[in-house]
Amino acid sequence: MAYGSPERLADVPAYYADIRGGRPIRPALLAELVERYRGLGIEDGSPLNAVTEATREALEEDVRLPVFTGMKHWAPRIADAVEAALAGGARTLVGLVLAPHYSRLSIAGYRSQLEAALADRAELRFVESWHDRPGLVSFLADRVRGADGHVVFTAHSLPARILDEGDPYQEQLLETSALIAERAGLREWSFSYQSESETGEPWLGPDILDHLTDLKGRGVTRVLVCPVGFVADHLEIRWDLDNEARLRAAELELGFARIEMPNADPRFVSILGNLVREMLALPSKA
Repeated sequence: MAYGSPERLADVPAYYADIRGGRPIRPALLAELVERYRGLGIEDGSPLNAVTEATREALEEDVRLPVFTGMKHWAPRIADAVEAALAGGARTLVGLVLAPHYSRLSIAGYRSQLEAALADRAELRFVESWHDRPGLVSFLADRVRGADGHVVFTAHSLPARILDEGDPYQEQLLETSALIAERAGLREWSFSYQSESETGEPWLGPDILDHLTDLKGRGVTRVLVCPVGFVADHLEIRWDLDNEARLRAAELELGFARIEMPNADPRFVSILGNLVREMLALPSKA
């Protein structure tokens, strides 16, 4: 399962309305989102949807079981994936979100949609979190090992109220970052959030743009960004990091680079495959 992405600029209003879930939409924010997708060349193909499909195909080959894509906010919907699986005779479904860290505002929402669509018609085995899996840690450690500069781990920000609610999201993100830094032997690293939405309430910080300014003030000259909360190239990577964060770094005369995203890398797909095998009590793939 993944968040979903519009296929054309004409789809953006309906996509944004789905995300907002009936809440009022400020025209200025919608116009800004349309321009961001225009800047990504969405009419030539949605990067998230293409990467998700490539990952689905590769995972299906890896586990040699039917794999279906379900999007939280776009087509094909999670409910569509459930119906396709059941129509194919599935009696057990494994729910796997392409996001390693658990939050009730994110992963729990996927599970809720999946359970509602399934309606107890088959057994569900759901992967709640995979943020500390050795394979993932090793994969990302290889991406940052020997970095020429300060490594900044990032993830999508969420409303700060989740901390008061005991949500494990931030704790898991920091754990992942620390495990990668230790495995890669990093001496200089930090963590920040990105992609905060305008909802009128405090969000988790520091934001990557402010953090870059702080790092410059501390004498850092080069940064390598490792988005541990994301596994694919899409809007939050292509725009929020490759455009906004890169522009801020240029203004600060700060060297800026980011890791290559996992996407459908065979090694990454093998990590996903082992998660599926574990849920089905099948032998792991070496």
